[in-house]
Amino acid sequence: MKKLLTLSAVVCLVLSSCKEGKKQDYLPDSIGAYNTLTIVIENELWKSEVGDRIRENFAAPALGLTWDEALFTITQVPPQVFNGAVRTTRNVLYVMEDSLDIAHMKSNMYAKPQRVGVLKGRSKAEIIENLNEKAPEFIKIFKKQEIDEAQRRFLKSLNKEKALEEHLGITLNVPSIYKVGREEENFVWIDRQIQKGTMNIIAYSVPWDTFDNDSTFVQDIIKMRDSIGKLFIPGEPIPGKENHMITEKAFSPYVFPAEVSGRKSAEVRGIWEMSGYPMAGPFLTYIINDKPNNRKLVLEGFTFAPATEKRDYMFELEAILKTLKFNSPQ
Repeated sequence: MKKLLTLSAVVCLVLSSCKEGKKQDYLPDSIGAYNTLTIVIENELWKSEVGDRIRENFAAPALGLTWDEALFTITQVPPQVFNGAVRTTRNVLYVMEDSLDIAHMKSNMYAKPQRVGVLKGRSKAEIIENLNEKAPEFIKIFKKQEIDEAQRRFLKSLNKEKALEEHLGITLNVPSIYKVGREEENFVWIDRQIQKGTMNIIAYSVPWDTFDNDSTFVQDIIKMRDSIGKLFIPGEPIPGKENHMITEKAFSPYVFPAEVSGRKSAEVRGIWEMSGYPMAGPFLTYIINDKPNNRKLVLEGFTFAPATEKRDYMFELEAILKTLKFNSPQ
């Protein structure tokens, strides 16, 4: 009898797993532009201090851009209209006043890939408390999903040029719309044309001991970037002036610890400008420990697109840089 009950339990478990698997198979593909977030919340709650706190977190200015652009483009809908295509958006935050006190993240509820953050509380104060605790984690999860989605789309059509592999011993999943514009022994520049400018990726290496003093780390990064700009990234000729890319003088860049391709790195976000002409734009740099090759590998994405929002351009460049793979030590 005991064996029969055990067998029945196993069969039920298998059937349950099969049903769950079938449910996943039948989920529609999620939709939405990059960096968009659907907020499901009652209109009155949205207009309250709860909505204010949501906007402070999820629509905060993204770092390192030439003007303020929100982390996420937000669409608010009340629960009664959260159906149909709206349910299949890739990133959802569900907020409501309820008899439960809950704050957690769910995956693939109505579509795939999809993340649904759930915040509930028995009062506005309790919702805000949950929001304050969970917002950084939710933002990180939503952003990771967007990076993964972008990298998945890159695979549909990749650039086949070998400049990065030949000169630096690395590969990146670069969409085919990008082309190698310049390659040297220790420098590769890849770019693409956009409506009002260009999106750019540069890669090079510096000696392992380039940054040996923590107290001057930011100044050393600026010095490194400016020297590379002088060597490889000139601007339009201006009589009597040097004109090349430098780090904006007015503000120091933001620097954070990071990990790229499983290796300890520094993430640097800031504004570039030209030394002799009023041009500027955002940049994102990763300085990556490459001990097997006794060097620091530097990957940078930067955008030139005057009078244009640049958040999603820089997001695409970040997604590309994070596909880094190292080949065998050179």
